[in-house]
Amino acid sequence: MFGLNGKKNGSAVFRTFAACLALVACFLAFRRMYPLEHAALIEKYSKEYSISPAFVCAVIKAESGFRKNASSHKGAGGLMQITEPTAVWLADKIGIDGFEYEMIYDPETNINIGCYYIRLLFDKYHGDESLTLAAYNAGEGTVARWLSDPRYSADGETLYAVPFKETRNYLRRVRFNAKIYRVVWKIYSGL
Repeated sequence: MFGLNGKKNGSAVFRTFAACLALVACFLAFRRMYPLEHAALIEKYSKEYSISPAFVCAVIKAESGFRKNASSHKGAGGLMQITEPTAVWLADKIGIDGFEYEMIYDPETNINIGCYYIRLLFDKYHGDESLTLAAYNAGEGTVARWLSDPRYSADGETLYAVPFKETRNYLRRVRFNAKIYRVVWKIYSGL
């Protein structure tokens, strides 16, 4: 950054430095908005259960914001916000010996159980992402009622309307986050 007379141009150096600082600030803000904690565990279990790691990240972001000790008013806990009855049932199906619900706050246990549950839901609903997410959020029984109600489903297999505002918003949030995390995951896996 030299001027016409060969001397350093201080304002050009300052502008370059300020631009670099702005980029770093944007990067740090983005990392705070879209964290990627426990990436190795997400990669391990998403691969084991054949789920997109970006999809798992999107669910975790929507459920807990990547807070491993998160608890909901409905009694769900951990990164993927799993209720005790569901966690006990899934831990038994997976074969986690000596499972106690407090283990749900361990990131590895939570991600393992959460990914397994998502895989079960994908299989149950023949890969339908909307039904999978709706069941994850509102419960399988609730989705079964919606599917049997002609106000929400014409064929008993797909939903054309989701009556719970919370679940509609959840579907939008997870889908939006999944788009972001597809890019983030590509960057992460390219490192």
